[in-house]
Amino acid sequence: MSKDVSYLRREFLPALPAPTSDKSAVGWVRKNLFATPLDGLMTVVFGAIIIWFVLSVFDWLFISAVWSGEGRAACATLVQGGTQPDGWSGACWAYVGDWFTQFMVGSYPRDQLWRPILIAVLFVGFLVPMLIPKVPFKGTNAILLLVVLPILAYIILLGGSFGLSHVETSLWGGLMVTLILSFVGIVVSLPFGIILALGRRSRMPIMKAACVGFIELVRGVPLITVLFMASVLLPLFLPPGDNIDKFLRALVGVSIFASAYMAEVIRGGLQAISKGQYEGADSLGLNYGQKMVFIIMPQAIKLVIPGIVNTFIGMFKDTSLVSIINMYDLLGIVKASFGDARWITPVTPLTGLIFAGFVFWIFCFGMSRYSAFMERHLDTGHKK
Repeated sequence: MSKDVSYLRREFLPALPAPTSDKSAVGWVRKNLFATPLDGLMTVVFGAIIIWFVLSVFDWLFISAVWSGEGRAACATLVQGGTQPDGWSGACWAYVGDWFTQFMVGSYPRDQLWRPILIAVLFVGFLVPMLIPKVPFKGTNAILLLVVLPILAYIILLGGSFGLSHVETSLWGGLMVTLILSFVGIVVSLPFGIILALGRRSRMPIMKAACVGFIELVRGVPLITVLFMASVLLPLFLPPGDNIDKFLRALVGVSIFASAYMAEVIRGGLQAISKGQYEGADSLGLNYGQKMVFIIMPQAIKLVIPGIVNTFIGMFKDTSLVSIINMYDLLGIVKASFGDARWITPVTPLTGLIFAGFVFWIFCFGMSRYSAFMERHLDTGHKK
């Protein structure tokens, strides 16, 4: 008995509706948020929670916030001795406005504020062209930013020469201290980190042992210990009457600490370079310095841009630890302002911390985004 077996259809299938493109908004939502009934339920529940949280935060930060006022009464309820209705809660931006100058420059003399403002304008003016790849005269710009600006900042901010009144570093504070510490740490840590990384990979035993010992010693202790030693213990070893400025000690401590971490980041990039690159440089007759400057180091730095920026971001946030040596950066000034009797309210501390956190986030997010931009700009290995 034979069977009628057919491997081909004798009729066309009915037409089906075109599938929703996953690239469209509706397709993405259907695939990622409502693929199954459980996914849909979780999307609705957690979406409602997120919306409620965002609306509550927005209301606390902006709608119910107090934007102007002369004292704590503006940000306190009637029961607390203020003017707000009972049950009110919102951000006290009037307090931030009253303390804003202190948050920016600390106790720097108010009649001399033009000096930090001038340095800030010069910093932005030199930094922006440096960050744009196609702007010419990069060498001149780098000298202005990394050499000329620090010297000008030292002369103008500290004073004592050229007819400028002397302003002790103990009066400096706020965001100005944070930016100076982080900028100097970044400028110093990158070249010193490269030198330490090369020294750790050196074939000279003394050089290698010295670099390894320095890196492991500094990385083995927290930054707060380095600052404490620089501020408290270092003066004990100096002759009586000789003293190093406290702010300078903080700069040195932060720079040393960042250099040790940067050295390991750079060393990781050097290890990622294939042996063929070294052999190719040797075949061209390049000496050690030329090989490192023109062949190896540019590739190594390009590979570890995320690690370098991550070190910079961590250092920028760690500057708040200078409060251990009685120096007040932005976060230190904000915390000190909580004791101001004119603004003691239940919402004042949270408002100040949110303001400080937002400022830190702006700088850290900016560094992160620029890092991603540079990675894309320098990713020429697969471009045609």
